[in-house]
Amino acid sequence: MPSGLRRIQQARQLHFITFSCYHKKQKLATPQARSVFERSLELTRIAYGFYVAGYVVMPEHVHLLLTEADPGPLSTAVQALKQSVSRKLALRGAEPFWQARYYDFNVWNEEKRVEKLRYIHRNPVRRGLVKNAEDWQWSSFVHYATGLEGVVEIESEWTTQRRARSGLRPIVRIRPTIQFPP
Repeated sequence: MPSGLRRIQQARQLHFITFSCYHKKQKLATPQARSVFERSLELTRIAYGFYVAGYVVMPEHVHLLLTEADPGPLSTAVQALKQSVSRKLALRGAEPFWQARYYDFNVWNEEKRVEKLRYIHRNPVRRGLVKNAEDWQWSSFVHYATGLEGVVEIESEWTTQRRARSGLRPIVRIRPTIQFPP
């Protein structure tokens, strides 16, 4: 682990996670590649028992706002996510798909949660990929703005209200392996 990087797990806090493609190459530049990432994120969320509070898939990196995995460390879930995406998209490439490791920041209060969500959702606008955050399809922004469900289940007030109206509680099934559709 790089010097100075300290991960605090089992703190019952959200984690702001960032990881990049190898040498910051734009390996997620196509809509198809970003959609593969979203499907892999949802399957990994179910398999490893964490909740997604927000995300954005950029051409060369990803930002996630997650709870800790249950059971096991979040690092195992992140590793599984990165492996599943690289297996689908690398096509036995000569170089790695992802940079090793990831950045992990503990989100300790509501103010930081809102700050990180805004950062995530504004990322495509700041980069000039779209004019408005709602125009970037590979993000949790539209869910927060409208309550619409997307590929990835987002844990939000919308989701909580929907569950309360239907009398449901969140269900996360732990599976020993992740199986991806063809």
